[in-house]
Amino acid sequence: MNPRAALRRRRRRNASRLVRRTAATVLGTQLATAAGLLAFDTIRRRDRPDREFPRAPARALPVPGGEVRVFTYGEDLFADMLADIAAAKHRVFFETYIWKGDAVGERFRDALVAAHERGVEVYVVFDEFANLVVPRSFYASLPDGIHVLRHPLVSGGPTFFMPHNWGRNHRKLLVVDDTAAYVGGYNIGGLYATKWRDTHARFAGEIVVELENAFVDYWNDQGGRPVLPQPRRRTWSHTTRVQRNVPVDHVYPIRNMYLEAIDRAQHHIYLTQAYLIPDAAFTRSLVNSALRGVDVQIIVPHYSNHILADWVSRVSYHKLLEAGVRLLRFENAMVHAKTATIDGVWSTIGTANIDRLSLAGNFEVNMEILDPEVAAHLERVFELDSGNCTELTLQQWTERPLINRVTEGILSPWRPLL
Repeated sequence: MNPRAALRRRRRRNASRLVRRTAATVLGTQLATAAGLLAFDTIRRRDRPDREFPRAPARALPVPGGEVRVFTYGEDLFADMLADIAAAKHRVFFETYIWKGDAVGERFRDALVAAHERGVEVYVVFDEFANLVVPRSFYASLPDGIHVLRHPLVSGGPTFFMPHNWGRNHRKLLVVDDTAAYVGGYNIGGLYATKWRDTHARFAGEIVVELENAFVDYWNDQGGRPVLPQPRRRTWSHTTRVQRNVPVDHVYPIRNMYLEAIDRAQHHIYLTQAYLIPDAAFTRSLVNSALRGVDVQIIVPHYSNHILADWVSRVSYHKLLEAGVRLLRFENAMVHAKTATIDGVWSTIGTANIDRLSLAGNFEVNMEILDPEVAAHLERVFELDSGNCTELTLQQWTERPLINRVTEGILSPWRPLL
């Protein structure tokens, strides 16, 4: 063999070996870092006492064609949801990401069974992956007459490897007759009743049919049986719109809804987010708003229920803080709300987080509301929540320990996945 050719071959083998070893070392370091953070978080949660957090009473707000009632405490929300199910006469559409098999979960199961037994048509959707830890017997106890659709662990058949088939059903919907429709961040379980700060809304009036349509479309498109008829009437509301992410159809309007609203802001932007992992365009939009003098404030959990998401989210902090965005960290409880209000005019309440999984991955639904009274109420809620926050300043951020910077750098390649 030609000596030069042999030398080139050896160099290629050595380079390939070096690349593999480097990749293995990087991945091993990332996994070890993640494992250490998860262990730390387990200890922190065990030693953290439960504390009260401020909450606003549920309040019904009139909007053209109906009303909106905003909930910020799980027990209040669950009581009204169960009351509406108990009053159902014709049908109940119930859709949730997490449905725990605890006492609260059993109350909802029993309410749905009771509705079915008195002749109400009951349709149930939940995400298979999110409920892997729930005993199968909990769902098996639903009678055959209740129509159940499990969002599968894997979908798409032969094309399951395509990213648009990986989306989870992260939606939380309840539609009762033509009477009421609920949407927001609350999952179903005892943890969410008293220990998490979240936001949900109950809609009454003409907009109910739009959330009914959102459920019907998902049910039929995902193979639910029996096939549901489309609503006989729809609405062209000028104040309230349903925005739905449908990954199997490559439809993601919620991200654009946010970007359009942020770019229109003239005075203030108040965001409350469980997991803040904005992409480059979203970060740029927030930064540009702050630089042109808009008061941009974002509430996030100081420590969320996903510690890796906390660390990955920090990659964008320097740009945001340097531009004048105020980051407020909610203390002593998990804040899980997905809300925003801008300029006393525009608001949204829904299921989508500001991260890739929600904005370009999962099935999500958000309500977009153009109403000054709803915006004013959400501003009051934001002010109340702000009193339970500590602000992260640019100086504090730039003076954070070196170990924090190293950890953020190790985990930052995972950001596109979250």
